[in-house]
Amino acid sequence: MTKLVEKMEKENIVDKEALRKKGIKLAWFIVGWDVIEGIVAVTAGLLAGSIALIGFGIDSAIEVFAALVVIWQLRKASDARYKTALRLIAISFFVLAAYVGNKSISDLIEHHEPDVSIIGIVLSIVATAVMIPVAIAQKRTGQALGNKVLIAQAKETWLSNYLSISLLVGLSLNAIFGLWWADPAIALLIAVVAAKEGWEAWEEADE
Repeated sequence: MTKLVEKMEKENIVDKEALRKKGIKLAWFIVGWDVIEGIVAVTAGLLAGSIALIGFGIDSAIEVFAALVVIWQLRKASDARYKTALRLIAISFFVLAAYVGNKSISDLIEHHEPDVSIIGIVLSIVATAVMIPVAIAQKRTGQALGNKVLIAQAKETWLSNYLSISLLVGLSLNAIFGLWWADPAIALLIAVVAAKEGWEAWEEADE
């Protein structure tokens, strides 16, 4: 019986190590993908004057930061790193919410009309197709490990997916119907969601 228990414990350790490595690989994939995505989004956003597109690019940069936090935490698990990592990810949510929210309100008040961006529309479609499977894998890995840091980062990846879809809707409405306000209005909604997720991550760090 003792040998059976020891065998099960060893297998559990091996499984946990495999999951930890998978979590790190997923985080590194996000780093590579979001660096490219962010450069394209910000460049296209500046050219088109689209706050939603620029916000999407900034979100990519924040995701890179969050992914690096996950890598840092998974490489050496400890209570101190665990809580610090959750707070850092929470802060990344707040930064995104503050920037996008402020700029969205400003654009709505000033009636800033973004230009049509075909690049932005294509980018949002590709980003959604690529990152939804990654978000699912992140959440499952985080749940299997019982790692709230990885789960929080999965939420941030899902937020990016929502932003991709919202971006597609906003840019499409502007391109087809000339609804200039759709772009900042949708971006403002994303800012609210980001603030909510940031608050939840901060509270989890205090538990």
